[in-house]
This record gives sequence, C-alpha cells and structure tokens, in this order.
Amino acid sequence: MDIRTSSFDHPDAVKLNDAVQLEYAERYADDDGDGEGDLTPLDASMFAPPLGLYLLAYDDQGLPVASGGWRTQDANDEGYADGDAELKRMYVVPEARGLGLARRILALLEADARAAGRTRMVLETGTAQPEAIALYASSGYEPCAKFGYYRDYPNSRCFAKPL
Repeated sequence: MDIRTSSFDHPDAVKLNDAVQLEYAERYADDDGDGEGDLTPLDASMFAPPLGLYLLAYDDQGLPVASGGWRTQDANDEGYADGDAELKRMYVVPEARGLGLARRILALLEADARAAGRTRMVLETGTAQPEAIALYASSGYEPCAKFGYYRDYPNSRCFAKPL
C-alpha cells in the first residue's frame, strides 16, 4: 500500500468521502430508512499543512482504498480545547478492511499532529460504528467530554488521546 499526502478536495479524496457519507447514511438510518452523512462543515483549507494533513492510501493497482485527516482545533464554543487536533474522515473501503490501513493512517496522522505542536488528538464517532470505536480504544483513545457538531446527539461518542 502506498500512503500519500493529498488535499481534501482531490478527486480520489472526494470519491472516498462520498463513499463514507453513504455508509454513514446507511448506518444511521432511522426506522423509515432515512439517514444522512456527516454534516460537519469541512473544506480543503482545514487540512492544509501546517494546520492539518489529509492522507490517501492506494492499493497495488493504484486505486484509492483509505483516507483520513486531521485539522487544527482550539478552544471554542463547540467544546474543543487549545492544542486539539481533530481526526476526520477516517475510512477504508470494504474490500481493504482488515489489512491494518486505518491503524497505519492513524499513526501517521498522530505523528504529524504532534510534530505540528498539537497536544491532543480528538475524534467523534457514533454507536453505529463499533469497528471504529474498537480501533480507537485499542490505539489508546479514551472517552472524553463531547464536542463538535454532534455533541448533543445521544449516539455520538467522543474520544481523546494525548499526543
């Protein structure tokens, strides 16, 4: 696997973001089958170094199979703290799951955020993503006070790890 720095608006990043949005909508669908993707406002500038980083992983055929990024956060009315780096858009296509890509991307993002002077990595996920919760827990993340766009949602779970 080849992991590369990318921009959040790169066509391959957009393709993977569209795929993860569909998965969110399916996982969080209500009884009527209606669901939505992650509505957190994001744009490419949020992931531009040194304020963040976005990574894409490619398989041996050159196809994009995984993504993840971090963006700078500091104390604000959404519950972030000074020095936070927020993990966003961690995703691995179903065909590439179980290969350790998410763990590799996570480690690279943590190292980059640390090098950029960030002191804590934070993330928000939800109860319909038990695989994500297991990955983060096994990587040293612990539950923390809720923050961000979904902080008032009952199925939202927030985690943090000192960098």
